[in-house]
Amino acid sequence: MRNLQAKCIQEAIQRITTENTTLKQRVRQLTTDNRTLDERLKAARSTLRFQDRRTADLEAQITDPSQGVQQ
Repeated sequence: MRNLQAKCIQEAIQRITTENTTLKQRVRQLTTDNRTLDERLKAARSTLRFQDRRTADLEAQITDPSQGVQQ
């Protein structure tokens, strides 16, 4: 009886250890993915700010052509 209990306990420990390792790997992967997405988001926001400024410059030129190109 005790051998059976010990075997069940050892199997449970092994299963939990394997699950824990798998979850740790998943956390690392999700952390990496999150960093990548955060970098992409920052780049997209930067591009959008540049495009907004360019649009505003072009609108100003249309409104007042005497301003010319501002840089």
